[in-house]
Amino acid sequence: MENPRDMAEHTPRSERKRRDSFGMFDGYDSCSEDSSSSSSSEDSEDEVPSIPASLPIIKNNGQVYTYPDGKAGMATCEMCGMVGVRDAFYSKTKRFCSVSCSRSYSSNSKKASILARLQGKPPTKKAKVLQKQPLMAKLAAYAQYQANQQNQAKSKSVVPVEGFDWGQYICSNNLVGAPVSCFKHVPMGMCWGDIAEGVRVEVLNSDTNLSTKVYWVAGIVKLAGFKALLRYEGFDNDSSKDFWRNLCIPEIHPVGWCASSGKPLVPPKSIHHKYSNWKAFLVKRLTGAKTLPPDFATKVQENMQYPFKKLMRVEVVDKTHLCRTRVALVEQVFGGRLRLVYEESQDGTDDFWCHMYSPLIHSIGWSRSIGHRFKRSEVTKKMEGQMDAPSQLFLKVKDVDQSGDWFKDGMKLEAIDPLNLSAICVATVRKVLADGYLMIGIDGSEAADGSDWFCYHSASPSIFPVGFCEINSIELTPPRGYTKLPFKWFDYLREMGSIAAPVKLFNKEVPNHGFRVGMKLEAVDLMEPRLVCVATVTRIVHRLLRIHFDGWEDEYDQWVDCESADLYPVGWCQLTGYQLQPPATQTTREAPLNVSKQKKKTAQYKGQKKKRKIPVGRRPIGLGGPLRRRSFSGDDEQTPPHYLSHFSGSGRPPTSGVEHDRSLNSEVSLQLKEETPEMDEFTFSQGISDQESNGSGSYYIRQEH
Repeated sequence: MENPRDMAEHTPRSERKRRDSFGMFDGYDSCSEDSSSSSSSEDSEDEVPSIPASLPIIKNNGQVYTYPDGKAGMATCEMCGMVGVRDAFYSKTKRFCSVSCSRSYSSNSKKASILARLQGKPPTKKAKVLQKQPLMAKLAAYAQYQANQQNQAKSKSVVPVEGFDWGQYICSNNLVGAPVSCFKHVPMGMCWGDIAEGVRVEVLNSDTNLSTKVYWVAGIVKLAGFKALLRYEGFDNDSSKDFWRNLCIPEIHPVGWCASSGKPLVPPKSIHHKYSNWKAFLVKRLTGAKTLPPDFATKVQENMQYPFKKLMRVEVVDKTHLCRTRVALVEQVFGGRLRLVYEESQDGTDDFWCHMYSPLIHSIGWSRSIGHRFKRSEVTKKMEGQMDAPSQLFLKVKDVDQSGDWFKDGMKLEAIDPLNLSAICVATVRKVLADGYLMIGIDGSEAADGSDWFCYHSASPSIFPVGFCEINSIELTPPRGYTKLPFKWFDYLREMGSIAAPVKLFNKEVPNHGFRVGMKLEAVDLMEPRLVCVATVTRIVHRLLRIHFDGWEDEYDQWVDCESADLYPVGWCQLTGYQLQPPATQTTREAPLNVSKQKKKTAQYKGQKKKRKIPVGRRPIGLGGPLRRRSFSGDDEQTPPHYLSHFSGSGRPPTSGVEHDRSLNSEVSLQLKEETPEMDEFTFSQGISDQESNGSGSYYIRQEH
């Protein structure tokens, strides 16, 4: 008698493909049932392709789709014990869930373990092949097996803790989330592809009375960052059972996953009565639709690996003196964000948070190579396991030619104030370093010793030529104490005896970033960079984004570049295990103001810090007052529990002890709204009329003769 295995090998490939439960075609055979079978199957040798430019399309090429028809009832695989809808099982007798189980059943070495496996007992030599049993007995046996497996899994995996509900926030306010493709530095940011509304996935069916896990097909109704609003197939326009899921969590699968994994597809009980033939319904509904690539989950896992490791040494900006750097050690890594502890810190509390692609961190030796100030570490003995982070891990800057017409000391420009990111200020080039780096000082607010000069690269999107703010209708903050208002660059340059930095030296590249006004996202509060907050894009000027923190006044807004590594799509915190700060409430905003006589804490830099918030009516009217040394300062806050992610490692991400209490220790600055200046001495030109677009426009300013 011919061996069934030999018969299978002589069976044409086309015949075997017709047995697929739900195969993906056009090169996606890895989702088919044959590819999940034993190593004896020829199809198991097919390579899984990488994520294509477009999503796989579900086709009906004569395949026998084995989805439940609503009439066949339940069945139990006589080999593995899998319980599922009878119509989804393999062969005419419906005794096995897959070709693999059918073949394995014919092997005498497997027969003895079948009954014992279902009963949860070790196999014995006297065990017999499982005979037909009543359906309820099979269900009970398999339910017990599932419960044991789940209990074991719980002891090894973390359970995600729900925090801020993005889904409810978006739906209740009809909001739009920025797409993942806008964020090239996040997981899947470079390979998100065509994932959009209408894409189908397989997810757990929560609308069922069954005690075991069953699945069903759902379509994306709305997409916001990583999170998608899903609707089970068959509900049509009924949104009563819609639910939000993060597409990058392990519970989301491409169509065909259940067939290849031996998982049952069962329609939701609420609509079970709608169709008598669910098989025909799904064939009609899914043919021609798109689904996730078969290796989507693998790609997510690969993108969640980060090159920075604990105890790597880096150079990072000094918290107390912006003009210099210090050595710090990587203590924690969360989703690419690093918690750095200064090497001289005795108790590990002197820390600094930033992204691994931040322009504030560099490889050891960077400061010496470009002529930047550096505070030499007093630590003589290194900890075991320390190593210098390789230079290739850091953000690469644009190569520039500093010969000829280049920046010179004393040249004027406009720059985002690193201590108040809501303001673009009058600034001066204080020192020209190597490799295109510049030391910039904010006019009227500089310390006498230059300790608050800040290092910007010449290609930085945070510095602009003279006239940029006026061309783009942005409020320019004049030097502190400057009384000739409205501020005019022509008069100021003449009074200071200075010249403007040439426009051609600035970065004028504007990528097609994809951001639009009103889009929601998760953004780092750079005044307290441990915190990631619910935020909104409120204005776009070329590549510059105005980020507003929901629930907070506009004075806390921040100007951020469209390619900043401190911006993340909706759902990033949940994916990486980082704590998301929800929108502030009225009570949260006013609470710190009621403590008028609190003892001032020791200033300690946690990041770029905004001026102290003072109630309206108590703010100073003038701009005068003695100059003070400016430095990054912040308050020490306790750290409550955080999200537990499917992918997060050990340690804790940053949180705030209060709900997003921003800077209480810095001095007050008043920004006067600039009146429209007269266009007498200068004529400003612009390449395009739409100043709020993400297209390119000219920055230059020319003098009329």
